[in-house]
Amino acid sequence: MAILFFEEDIKFSLKEKNKTKRWLRDIAKLQGFKIGELNYIFCSDEYLYQINVEYLNHNTYTDIITFDNSEKEKIIEGDVFLSIERIKENAIKEKVSFEKEMTRVMSHGLLHLMGYKDKKEEDRIIMREMENKAILIYDKQTVSRGTIND
Repeated sequence: MAILFFEEDIKFSLKEKNKTKRWLRDIAKLQGFKIGELNYIFCSDEYLYQINVEYLNHNTYTDIITFDNSEKEKIIEGDVFLSIERIKENAIKEKVSFEKEMTRVMSHGLLHLMGYKDKKEEDRIIMREMENKAILIYDKQTVSRGTIND
């Protein structure tokens, strides 16, 4: 069971890595899943754009792309690519902190790996509700455990 963080084509270090790992495991557990190997790769807009074009044939920029590598039911394995630049832009647009937007996007990737979709409007509504629940869980961990510097 490993949750790993990498960077590609950008300098970025996630704060509070251990807290984030606990939080991701908690979200999975609440949905009846276990995390096998989960990789979060923080990258530039251009890096993620190239992945979008090459692997998904989408000629657009995005904040996240998730690849599901799971082979067993209820065991999460995957790679989640996140554009730091796009997350910063979205935080400004949505008038939320970068940290809150990062939490939302990280949970979004995990939710995809648990089977949640977001192509149809009704699926997007459910996805957003689940993201909001995940953010609340993260915030509660901050209150109950205090700030942890990993």
